Amino acid sequence: MNALLGVIFHFIGGFASGSFYIPYKKVKGWAWESYWLVGGLFSWLIVPPIAAWLTIPNFTEIISQAGGSTLGFAFMFGLLWGIGGLTYGLGVRYLGVSLGSSVILGLCMVFGAIIPAVYYQFTPEAGKDTIGLLTGTRWGLTVLSGLLVCVVGIIICGKAGMMKEKELTGTGVTNSDPHAVGNADSEAHLSGKDEYKFGLGIVVAIISGVLSACFNFGIEAAKPMANVANELWKAAHPGQGEFLYQNNVSYIIILWGGLTTNLIWCLMLNARNKTFGDYTNSRTPILRNVIFCALAGTTWFLQFFFYGMGESKMGNGPSSWILHMAFIILIANVWGLILKEWKGVSKKTLATVVLGIIVILASVLLVGWGNSLR
Repeated sequence: MNALLGVIFHFIGGFASGSFYIPYKKVKGWAWESYWLVGGLFSWLIVPPIAAWLTIPNFTEIISQAGGSTLGFAFMFGLLWGIGGLTYGLGVRYLGVSLGSSVILGLCMVFGAIIPAVYYQFTPEAGKDTIGLLTGTRWGLTVLSGLLVCVVGIIICGKAGMMKEKELTGTGVTNSDPHAVGNADSEAHLSGKDEYKFGLGIVVAIISGVLSACFNFGIEAAKPMANVANELWKAAHPGQGEFLYQNNVSYIIILWGGLTTNLIWCLMLNARNKTFGDYTNSRTPILRNVIFCALAGTTWFLQFFFYGMGESKMGNGPSSWILHMAFIILIANVWGLILKEWKGVSKKTLATVVLGIIVILASVLLVGWGNSLR
């Protein structure tokens, strides 16, 4: 039952992540860096402490009593994760949306799931899943099989995207991935042209994939705070299992790191593109824009709100990260179908993307089954 609830929570989180960009499409008259920053203030600064306050009344005390290394590593990984998100746009610029997104998300999934398990193999910690445990048990091998199947699904979706690009534009650039639109458009504006550089693109994609996985490393680094929240809740509610919202205190510090990276970058773009006036431009619907940015930012944060709930039910970091990434990719591709972003492509291309979605769904079932065997 816990595994099923974990899958459901991760689906809701993936739905939030795969859908958050849609409100941004309603923003009028603002440059990407302007609405991304305003939405980001809600994602990284405003909503996380509100969520912690609603679920962990003493969260400020937990943070103040946390060790310097815990806070430092959580912030550092958040900072690196923010850089990974920004280099996402460069990867898409040099490889195209479909190939770039597939490579980056695939690497993010693999590194985010495997590296913590390898780390805990050499620095054992109670309750942590090691790579030896994953490769030496039936449930662990099933989870890893789900990871491999998901990577295959990503490759198939990427192939479909490349087919679409060739059929519709011949330029290697489309807006099929809502996560890549903002960063990719920003980079394209700076370059003034589309570029396809496979060698450089692969290097950038690898860097982005590794750094984007740092969010999961940040969650692991901030675990001492989550553990305190969990123990306090269990002491007050004996016999009721793990605390669903224990990670909410961790997100505050991790997202401060992400805020730092994105704030610096967006302000640089504001200065370079002379778009500081967006925030006070009365010729644009300022209040409406702020509301849609707030909706997008809040929706974005909900992915990790439900991610924490799913992880508390599954008790398995690698499985949670795999499911989280799988559902993001799945929902993003489904939205692409719903919004008719694949309109005009051949039946072969459409069948390819549908096959990719089906394969990703199969990977989700495999990971969920693996956890149920545990």
